[in-house]
Amino acid sequence: MTAQLDHADVLIVGGGQGGAQTAISLRQLGFQGTIAIVGDEPEPPYERPPLSKEYFAGDKTFDRLHLRPAAYWSEKAVALITGETVVRVDPESREVETASGRRMSYGVLVWAAGGSPRRMTCEGAGLAGVHAVRSRADIDAILAELPGVTRVAIVGGGYIGLEAAAVLRKFGKAVTLIEAQDRLLARVAGPQLSAFFAEEHRARGVDLRLGVGVDHLEGVGRVAGVVLADGERIAADLVIVGIGITPNVAVLEAAGARTTNGIDVDARCRTSLPDVFAIGDCVNQASRFAGTGRIRIESVPSVTEQAATVARELTGQGRDHDALPWFWSNQYDLKLQTIGLSGGYDQEIVRGDPAARSFSVVYLREGRIIAVDAINAAKDFMKGRAWVTNGATAEVLAT
Repeated sequence: MTAQLDHADVLIVGGGQGGAQTAISLRQLGFQGTIAIVGDEPEPPYERPPLSKEYFAGDKTFDRLHLRPAAYWSEKAVALITGETVVRVDPESREVETASGRRMSYGVLVWAAGGSPRRMTCEGAGLAGVHAVRSRADIDAILAELPGVTRVAIVGGGYIGLEAAAVLRKFGKAVTLIEAQDRLLARVAGPQLSAFFAEEHRARGVDLRLGVGVDHLEGVGRVAGVVLADGERIAADLVIVGIGITPNVAVLEAAGARTTNGIDVDARCRTSLPDVFAIGDCVNQASRFAGTGRIRIESVPSVTEQAATVARELTGQGRDHDALPWFWSNQYDLKLQTIGLSGGYDQEIVRGDPAARSFSVVYLREGRIIAVDAINAAKDFMKGRAWVTNGATAEVLAT
C-alpha cells in the first residue's frame, strides 16, 4: 500500500497511534488540505498495546487492531506511504528524504516516529532467537518460533516483560524473568504493587530473578542460555528483551531540533524548528502532573491528546495540551489501570485488600494525591481521575 505523493500540506512521519490520530483529528475538525502519513511498517496504522496482550495470546486477530478500516484512509483523502523510513529532514527547503531516496515536501511536518526497542549490547545479543516486542513483525516472529520452544527467558520486569510472561505461561512455556533492579515495575510503581505482581507471577510458575543483571547470552548461531552477572546460567530456547525504548529523535536532532531525553516541544507540541510539530513517545513536554516539570510519556491516551492538540492548532482552534496521563496492563485475570504519574511520591496508601485481588495503591506527594494504581478496581480508577486532577488529600479515600 504505497501512494505516490510529492507534497503534502501536512506530512506526518510515523504510522502508529499518534500519526494516525493526527490525520483523523484533522479531518474531524474540517481540515481540507492534503495529508500524508509516512510509516516504516508495511501495515496501515494499528494499535500497538494489544501486541503484547491480546494479539500475542491469540485473543485478537490482527485485522481487529487496525485503527480504522482500510477504506477509511482513501475516503478521507489521507495518503498512506508504508514501508518507508524518513532519514533526513531539511527545515529550510521543507523537505524530507526516505531511506529509499524518495523526497517529499511539506507545509507542516508532524514527527510521530515513536521509539525503537532498546537493544542489549552484551555478547550474544545478536543471536537468533533474541526478540523485542514493539511491532507486529516482532510478535509474529516469536509466535513462529514458539512451537519449538520449551524455555523462555525474559529480560526486563516492566509492563512488556510481565505481559509477555503471562501469555507464555498460558502457552505452557517455562519462563524465567530477569530484572536488574530489586523489584518489578520499579520505574513506574511503588513497592506494594511490585510485591503483589511478584507474588502473582511466582504463583503462576514464573521464575523471577530480581536484583541481578545479564552478563551475556550464549549459543552457537541461536541462543541457548542467559548467563547472569553472578555467573548463573539460565537455559533458554528463546529470549525476549523488554528494557524500554530509545526515542527516535536522531533525524530531527540532526535537522537542528532541540532535544532533552526526547524532542523538546511546547504546550502546543511545537518543536524549535519552524512548522515542525512532534508528539508521542519521542517527545519531552512540560506537564503539571510531573513532579520534575518536563517528562517523556509513553502512553496511548497521551499521544492521542497530543495529536488532537496539533490538529486544533492547525485548524485555528488551538489550546494547550494538558491531558491527565493514564495507562493500563493486562496480566492473567488482572487488569491494572493507572491514573497520573507516581514519580516523586513520598507516601503510598493501599485501599482495599490485595488478598482479594481487587485493590488500589494511592500515591501522594506533600499530602496531595498524584497517582492511583487500580487492580481490578475500576471504580477507584474512575475516582482517581478527579483525585489527581484536583490534587485531593487522603481524606477523600474514606469515601
